[in-house]
Amino acid sequence: MKTKYILKPLLSCLLALSAITAFSASSVHLPNADFQRANAENDWPDDWPRLKEGGSYGADEDGNRFIRLTVSQPGKMIMLYREIAIPAGTEALELKFRYRLSDFQRGEQSWFDARIMMEFMDASRKQVRPNPPAPNFNRNQAEWTDVSRKFLVPEGAAILKFMPCLFNAKSGSFDLDDFSLTPCDAAELRMEAAKRAQEADAKRAAQAQRNRGRANDELAKNGTLIPNGSFEIPDDRSPNRPQAWGVNESTTWEEEDGNRFLRIRSLAPDKMFMVYREITLPTNTPALEISWKARVTGLKCGAKPWFDARTLFEFRDINGKKLASSPGADYIQRDTKGWIDRKRSFLVPPEAVTLVLMPSIFQAKSGTMDLDDFVLRATDPAPILAEQENRRKMEAARYVPPEAPDPAKFPPMLRVQGNRLVTPDGKEVWLQGVNVDGLETIPGDPQAEKSTIVAIEEWKSNCIRLPINEAHWWGKSPYQNDNGEAFRKKVDGIVALAANRGVYVVVDLHRFRAPNEDHLKFWIECAEHFKNHPAVLFDLFNEPHGISWEVWRNGGWVGNAKGRDESAFLSAEEKKKNQGFASVGMQALVDAIRSTGAKNICIAGGLFWANDLTGVVNGYALDDPDGNGIMYSWHTYHWHKGWNRMLPVLEKYPVFLGEVGAEVKGVMNFIPEEDQEDPYTFVPDMLGFIQKHKINWTGWCFHPRSAPRMLKDWSYAPTEYWGEFARDALRGKQFEMKKMR
Repeated sequence: MKTKYILKPLLSCLLALSAITAFSASSVHLPNADFQRANAENDWPDDWPRLKEGGSYGADEDGNRFIRLTVSQPGKMIMLYREIAIPAGTEALELKFRYRLSDFQRGEQSWFDARIMMEFMDASRKQVRPNPPAPNFNRNQAEWTDVSRKFLVPEGAAILKFMPCLFNAKSGSFDLDDFSLTPCDAAELRMEAAKRAQEADAKRAAQAQRNRGRANDELAKNGTLIPNGSFEIPDDRSPNRPQAWGVNESTTWEEEDGNRFLRIRSLAPDKMFMVYREITLPTNTPALEISWKARVTGLKCGAKPWFDARTLFEFRDINGKKLASSPGADYIQRDTKGWIDRKRSFLVPPEAVTLVLMPSIFQAKSGTMDLDDFVLRATDPAPILAEQENRRKMEAARYVPPEAPDPAKFPPMLRVQGNRLVTPDGKEVWLQGVNVDGLETIPGDPQAEKSTIVAIEEWKSNCIRLPINEAHWWGKSPYQNDNGEAFRKKVDGIVALAANRGVYVVVDLHRFRAPNEDHLKFWIECAEHFKNHPAVLFDLFNEPHGISWEVWRNGGWVGNAKGRDESAFLSAEEKKKNQGFASVGMQALVDAIRSTGAKNICIAGGLFWANDLTGVVNGYALDDPDGNGIMYSWHTYHWHKGWNRMLPVLEKYPVFLGEVGAEVKGVMNFIPEEDQEDPYTFVPDMLGFIQKHKINWTGWCFHPRSAPRMLKDWSYAPTEYWGEFARDALRGKQFEMKKMR
């Protein structure tokens, strides 16, 4: 009885029909396995899928019929495809067939030959491993030759994909006949497989021991495990490439001022271009240190933040298998200023035999990375272990158990009264605190909850400014896949931690230039979410700049920014998004919030990165007839002057100094150093100015890697030049303003 065949794609070069052949309980049945029965047209064997090209149905001088596969174009795959059902309970199979091979020329690779490929699948058509070894042939064989191969069937295998082929050969004809596939005894095969595996393991172990002994000698002799890490020595056979380094189409061996180095270039967007080097590790080496020089130019990162210029590392065991404890990548995400030094230290797993080094342009849009002076040597594991222990302690220390909101502990809702904030019973509240930075950059920032608690309980803040953005709120960052659900839950948790302690939270939409339609939609959602929450205030838009007061208030076209750039930390792509659009204006954001019924105080930052509020006392103040009022946000740092411009605003409106701070020189290099005042003179005077006028304020930044830094590290030790002063002020110390700026 003939089976039905299903049309299936083979490769790009051909299509063929396939079938799952019926079987009896004791054998694997292959209809017309000897090819003697022809189809109705007598030009192809019945029950076998016809090839589009490269296949013929032949007969020899004795009238015997067979299938012939013939290379139709050099390097092109010619394949016969069939799926064979495996009887349940089959543990091993024996494949028998006859073949001839003529006019054969192997392809470009050693495995481009004549072969019978086989793959196992389960009943759901998922691949099951291991696959049988492929019988392969690469020499002409004029006479019919019998072949027998036995192989084990892995548990769960239900289908055998059977693929006789000429695998990318240059030329040749492959004749096949008399296939049979029969269940056989698995015990002997298992014993043979175990013996081969044992022998192979012993051989690999001996070879690894020899290689590692040579690595010991290399390290003792040269002080590095990477021969020619300086790229100065040419290859003996190919003088246009460095010795011991692979060079491909994306890599070149360069020279500048007599110095040789390796260059990796991106040849196409979103592709990976890499140099591969596998290094044998010496015995008894618990830790390694690798150092090198890198120079990156023309880099444009790809669709994901980690599609950049990076050096990947992999530890492999004696079988060449990647170990899970491989070191993390070293990455560079923007052009460097010339050559820079890179260094990594890491523990070596006991089972590691080799380290694979893979510098790459990793799916970036474009870029070039130059490499030089690789040195890999043993190092003391003690500092690495100590660092790991510190990280473990830090991770444990930053855990804050979530809390359910307890409205009985919430602070009273605020409203604007004149130039002050008051509670419903008229009591004045002076907001003082810090910016808990991180969530506007990484949606899952693990430190925000702990920072909130420390700022409140140890630094005595009564207000937390929480920078976020609409992309994270909606789950659109590359790190999110839940439409923002986890992020919104995280923000809710931080609000609960603060509110349960009677502390206010300023939700800051941390964006730059001017608000757009997305920001309008965000505030409708966020206002609905936190509508009339007594602890929550809304900071509408972080730092407007490069627009007129008219556009600031009422909206309008936002063109190219001019003047000094105080947002140099933004990427070129982010800056591009901040121009060439119609802004909705700040008044529209207020109106959108009030349309939800939310009366929460709104905070509006002025122009020039929120440093200029002169417009609000010159006809551009915002209207808020239906809410609890508008407070205006001022940002000032140790390079800003003109504090006296704030006096008319302070007389009329409540002011929120949402960002303030000072950093030591050499850190915030996008501002000329000559414009940066010494923190030790700026900070005390600024705190005196704040206290004299009771300006609401949150210091920037409660994060050890976001300047100006209030923290040295995640132990929450304050920096001497800014954090200590701010903490003292939050705890009640009074400062004298000795000089206006």
